[in-house]
Amino acid sequence: MATEIRVPTLGESVSEATIGRWFKKPGDPVKADEPVLELETDKVTLEVNAPASGTLGEIVAKDGETVSPGAVLGSIVEGGAGAAPAAAPKAEAPKAAPAPAATPAPVPTAAAPGAAKDHGPAVARLAAESGVNPASVGGTGKDGRVTKGDMLAAIATGGASAPAPAPMQMRAPSAPVDAEREERVKMTKLRQTIARRLKDAQNTAAMLTTFNDVDMSAVMNLRNQYKDVFEKKHGTKLGFMGFFTKAVIQALKELPAVNAEIDGTDIVYKNYYHIGIAVGTEKGLVVPVVRDADLLSVAGIEKTIADFGRRARDGKLAIEEMQGGTFTITNGGIYGSLMSTPILNAPQSGILGMHRIEERPVVRNGQVVVRPMMYLALSYDHRIVDGKEAVTFLVRVKEALEDPARLVLDL
Repeated sequence: MATEIRVPTLGESVSEATIGRWFKKPGDPVKADEPVLELETDKVTLEVNAPASGTLGEIVAKDGETVSPGAVLGSIVEGGAGAAPAAAPKAEAPKAAPAPAATPAPVPTAAAPGAAKDHGPAVARLAAESGVNPASVGGTGKDGRVTKGDMLAAIATGGASAPAPAPMQMRAPSAPVDAEREERVKMTKLRQTIARRLKDAQNTAAMLTTFNDVDMSAVMNLRNQYKDVFEKKHGTKLGFMGFFTKAVIQALKELPAVNAEIDGTDIVYKNYYHIGIAVGTEKGLVVPVVRDADLLSVAGIEKTIADFGRRARDGKLAIEEMQGGTFTITNGGIYGSLMSTPILNAPQSGILGMHRIEERPVVRNGQVVVRPMMYLALSYDHRIVDGKEAVTFLVRVKEALEDPARLVLDL
């Protein structure tokens, strides 16, 4: 008896994964719940465990292939030595009498890009609400299936057919003397997916970035004063992210559009604050989510972020920890960035970019003084967030950081 190994549920916003590598070969013994292969998504790498004990049978999805949730990856043969024993009974069965030749069934005509396929409830709902027929939309999912992102892109273009994305543009060949000094490395499926999703975010949202700067003197003084006793009591370092997260939440409460998202022709206002914190890893950028961050103290936020950072670098984040964010914070300052325009983490409507702290001359009370300054950047979806709201949001973050007592007094 064989037990199928299937792709687990990847989450609402993850429609496909790539086979990273199989840990076992056909015929190898496996135990129940033992990892047998690794899947890569655009958010996280996860292991798939054996659903039963036995031996690994046929491997259906090979390394590097793209699969969707529920797809069969392979099988576990209980008490066998691979897939061959399961096929033996069929070989021993008596041959049936030859059946009369039947007229071949007509080959179906090729359907439109999204026709006659089960695209899932999200696509069906968007189709019903918008009137856009999935059959007219070029699908980017497995076997040409139309994804939620494909539908949103088609709706944004007035229901026009959204062709499947063309392959990445190929460069012109280098001169022979240069070509022999180049190294060509295949992009991983994970990196290709990240590239596609970032480009989709640019193509779908009306993205705009506004800037401000913040005097970090007050936060730095507070941090220097209490960092030792903070670490001794809470067992984690006092960084800046706790202050920024609290300041962002306070601004989101005043300006709920920045914490909302567009769903078809509706605006979904989220009365909760799940803050994504971008973390750089060797495989790319991941964004674990601090859930209900408004209910956490600065210490609770710092502990959660430190734990995420460690597990992200070790590839131990769970897929659930990467989902459901309502707003994202990314800190390019740790790499030395002075200013940037961050790309939205779709379907969110806002992302805050932090940058390096640099001593600069500023005017205070008519006097030129030197202060530790940081540029802040808010990229937002102009379809839902107006310029006034975006600018006000950054001003509120700036005010809270320049006078941290506001965070305590909720001012």
